[in-house]
Amino acid sequence: MLASFSVSRRAGAFLVAGLLAACALPLAAQDWPNRPIKLIVPHSPGGATDAVARLVAQPLGEALGQSIVVENKPGAGGILGTDIAAKAPADGYTLLMLVDANTIYPSTTLKLNHDPAGSFAPISLIGRGSHVLVLHPSVPASNLQELIAYIRANPGQLSAALPSYGGPQHLALEMIKSNAKIDVTPIPYKGGGQAITDIVGGQVKFGVLGMAPAVPHIKAGKLKAIAVTGSTRSGALPDVPTVAESGIPGFETNQWQSMVAPAGTPPAIVNRIHAELVKVMQMPAVKDKLATIGMDNSSSPSPEALGKLIRDELDRWPGIVKTAGIKPE
Repeated sequence: MLASFSVSRRAGAFLVAGLLAACALPLAAQDWPNRPIKLIVPHSPGGATDAVARLVAQPLGEALGQSIVVENKPGAGGILGTDIAAKAPADGYTLLMLVDANTIYPSTTLKLNHDPAGSFAPISLIGRGSHVLVLHPSVPASNLQELIAYIRANPGQLSAALPSYGGPQHLALEMIKSNAKIDVTPIPYKGGGQAITDIVGGQVKFGVLGMAPAVPHIKAGKLKAIAVTGSTRSGALPDVPTVAESGIPGFETNQWQSMVAPAGTPPAIVNRIHAELVKVMQMPAVKDKLATIGMDNSSSPSPEALGKLIRDELDRWPGIVKTAGIKPE
């Protein structure tokens, strides 16, 4: 009888321990958030990623009941800040802006300390848009074909400012160079904000950039927009033709922004952020602001849908990188 009672008591203890473990995750999620949340932007202030992050941070924080603090961690085209987020505790208090360029870097970087798919828990897409080709007003060209003719007539005279090395804007430039048989030296910066400053100032007179940093300067007449890279024209710049319309059929690249958390973040927390983000993206003020910077208010129907997008993009880029002749560094 004593042995039977002892076994029974041990079994009961194991059952209680199991129930407590099963309840721990939901209880942790119920207590979350009880302090400010950090949103890492792995690019410099003023670029497209920074603009979208700051646009959604306030209403998302209000919905969650805690402030969301945007922290810019630029470096290595966004790789540095992404590494920092990958190593952060998976407790729901660190989030990351993961973007199109993150799915290209495995094809252009010799060594990454993170896996764009495996190191993060996807939450939601938070906007899509085109890239834009811009010129300083001093360049005597008003469309892509005139720019190509100018470059051919003035070899070695024009460089192109880019937000990063090996990112989607860099690939767009290399694809245009290959199709048009022209030579332009790429100049990568630590983000779109820094690149746009030098183009407006005339230090570099050509650039391929995200819409967010470029549109205000285009509308102010400080830059000329000659083409957008998407499959359709941008609502923010309806008079600017696509690259495909401008003589390179089938050309298309896009920018997209998303929010993720370190891998292992409790699903209940991920689902809560996703649900609130979907609501934020439907707010008229958010939709209107995104439209002014050439982005739409796309969101993911589920965290799993964003995960699929990331995996599909990882599969897409190796062939394009190889064709563009970009060597991993």
